Amino acid sequence: MQEQFFRERDDLQRLLKKSMSVIGEDLYLLAEEFSQWEDSRRRIDLLALDRAGLLVVIELKRTEDGGHMELQALRYAAMISTMTFPQAVGAHAQFRGSPAAMEDAEAAILDFLGWSEPSEDFGKGVRIILVAPEFSKELTTTVFWLRDAGIDIRCLRIRPYDFHQRTILEVDQIVPLREAQDYTVRWKEKQEENRRAAEFNIDFTRYDLTFNGHTYSNLWKRNLFWQAVASAIEAGTPLSKLESILPRQKLIVVHGALSGEAFASAAEAKRASEGYAFDPRRYFLDDAHLLHVEGKTFALSNQWNISSLPLLAKLIDILPSGAEMSYAKNAESG
Repeated sequence: MQEQFFRERDDLQRLLKKSMSVIGEDLYLLAEEFSQWEDSRRRIDLLALDRAGLLVVIELKRTEDGGHMELQALRYAAMISTMTFPQAVGAHAQFRGSPAAMEDAEAAILDFLGWSEPSEDFGKGVRIILVAPEFSKELTTTVFWLRDAGIDIRCLRIRPYDFHQRTILEVDQIVPLREAQDYTVRWKEKQEENRRAAEFNIDFTRYDLTFNGHTYSNLWKRNLFWQAVASAIEAGTPLSKLESILPRQKLIVVHGALSGEAFASAAEAKRASEGYAFDPRRYFLDDAHLLHVEGKTFALSNQWNISSLPLLAKLIDILPSGAEMSYAKNAESG
């Protein structure tokens, strides 16, 4: 690579970030030259995400022995191990060229992961992929030892060849050998299948909401939250208290008594003024579900999961005196 004037960032990194499948199947590029920590001189060449929600540090070297890239990558993995989902969204928004496009970045990440909402599974581990034209025995010995200790670290050998005045890159995973990792891959796929199956089953759970003696039965979680908020407004709960407990992305509030396209246009304009994109698919926008209070109109998110349920307890706590609300799983839905 050095003989063919390959440079890590300008050549190798540029090529690989456009062909992430060469590095590993089902990888999503979050950022390049990531350095959101105090010592900005230290940069992760490529920071990616896999389908299980694990962060992936990709370290590139064009030297013939790989240098000390495994030690550098370990340091980066440790530094990135505490990254939260919002931080990942921020890094990806900046990588996409617009730090303001937070909602677009979040939607892209969730779409890749196949999640409707951020999950506790995000960032539970960090994988490492080392890419170089060759690896010294010292380096591979260290990698094997780290793998035995439970660290998912891999070595990809990448070699350039001249072919009719074009440069062809050959990429081969040498640690672990692809054949040797088949069992591990099958086990991880089974774990992911079980996780998704559990999440899928949870989505079938329905709830009953009781407000001031009246019960709304057999509600999906999205309808449970909408009915709870609508009932809280009916009871006279101030909008400011609702905004204090509901996450910002869970509701959009605009001035005036609006409906239909007028509300959608106002909501889009407000999100744009705040530096965010507006995705109408993620909110209750029909007139029957738009909520009106204190001379304002707001739409509630239709994206809720089981981890959101503790918010209902907070909602119940802020109800005005005399209002009573409770919820429980619907007996027939299990």
